[in-house]
Formats: sequence, structure tokens, C-alpha cells
Amino acid sequence: MTNPTEIIPGVLFYSYYSSMRKEKVAFMEHNTLILQVSGRFTLVTANQTVSMESGQMLLVQKNQLGEITKTPLEGGDYQTIVIMLKEDLIRKIALEEGIETGQKYTGPSNILIPGNDFLHAFFQSVLPYVRHPEHKITNTVGMLKVREAVYLLLNTMPELKAMLFDFSEPYKIDLEQFMLLNFHYNVPVEKFARLTGRSLAGFKREFQKIFGMAPRQWLLERRLAEARLLIEKKHKKPSAIYLDLGFESLSHFSHSFKKKFGKAPTEWAV
Repeated sequence: MTNPTEIIPGVLFYSYYSSMRKEKVAFMEHNTLILQVSGRFTLVTANQTVSMESGQMLLVQKNQLGEITKTPLEGGDYQTIVIMLKEDLIRKIALEEGIETGQKYTGPSNILIPGNDFLHAFFQSVLPYVRHPEHKITNTVGMLKVREAVYLLLNTMPELKAMLFDFSEPYKIDLEQFMLLNFHYNVPVEKFARLTGRSLAGFKREFQKIFGMAPRQWLLERRLAEARLLIEKKHKKPSAIYLDLGFESLSHFSHSFKKKFGKAPTEWAV
């Protein structure tokens, strides 16, 4: 298994894995275009489950929480090319092209893009930089490639303009329901505030009124309670659940669990 190769740090990268890997995608901050080179990619969010295999492309909307499973197919590897369509570049394109912005996009959050020669040729033009990382792509050329991706998407599906150029703030949604559904994601409180359409201060005030404690304290308590349930009732191993519950390491999970319940999770399972 190897780590992703960053062709342009934080913008354009390539990933390769030789075995199945399941990841909590904490917070997908930017619109993201993904080409599946080989293997199967599955994204699960609150509203959708989307899968794709070799040659398929997916546009993922910004401001989502989700879980990704990366699976090599039999006899092969898992490979993807990922391009972050950051808002500052999208805003520049909107200004240059006179594209009106401000409307809230209400369509599906994740869209499979029909393949065509132009998009596939675009991704082929990126592969040499992946295969020869010693010849680093310059930032200027890299951003031109990202800009090219945006124009090709709009040429392929003009209706994507509504998603790509949505610069509105997230709607203010039901905080209690959202947190009960998404407590297991390991994201900063600031991100939870943004996803619920609130300022950080407003989020903290409302959270305290609803749950009677600060967000970080509640998140820890809620995750530990869920862990105890999974270990007690469903006989899950601590090593199999700590990442899914938002803990960064098994040692941190074990320490927090023992502090809360008086015994280590491995002892509780016995």
C-alpha cells in the first residue's frame, strides 16, 4: 500500500492502494472531481450511495461528510486521480465568464459524469506527472489543468454550472438531528458549525441549550456510549470500531474508554 502522490499539494493528487481500505472522509470541503483508474470506489453520504469502477468519473459536491471504501478488483490494484475544484479558482472563472452566482444548488450531491474522449484525454494528460513524479508539474501548469477540468465538465454537462458556481452558505438545519446522525465523524467543531449553517459562537450556544454540555464533551461521551453498545451487544472488537467512531488512535480510544467506564474496552468485551 502506498500513500497518495500529491501532484499539486492540496489540489491534484493520485492514489494507489494494493488492498481494501475504508476511510472516514471527515469533511469534503471542496467540489471534487474523481477519475477511477482501476478498482472500485464507493462513497456513502447521508443522502446517497455512489459506486464507480475503472474509467468512470464522479463529481462530489462541497460541504459533505461521507465514508469512502476503496476496493481493488480481483488481480488488480486500486488507483484514482482526484482534483479539488477550490472555490477561489471557481470564483475567478465565474468572473471571467460572467456567470451569475448566488443561487442555492438543490440537485444531487454526487453526480456520475458520462465518459467522453475529451475528459478521458484530459486525465491521460495528467498521468505522465503521476508516473514521473521527479518531473514536478509547476503550480502554473497545474492550475491550468484544473481550470481545463472545469471547462470540460461544463461542456459535457452544462447543468453542472448550478453546482460548481453555488457560493451560497449552507442552510441552517436542525442541529440536534444532524449531530445525532454524524457524531462519529472526526471533524473539528468549526466544521460541524459550518455544515449546520451557523457561526461557531452560535453553534456552541445552541448546542449547549440542546445537549446541556459543550460540543467536544458531548462528542466524546456519545462516541464512548456507542462504543460500549457495540462491544457489549454486538461483540465488536475495539480495534474494529475506534476509527469508525471518530477516534484517531486505538490508544486514545482505550484510554478514554477506561477513564469513562473503569475498564479497558478489551476487558469489557471479555
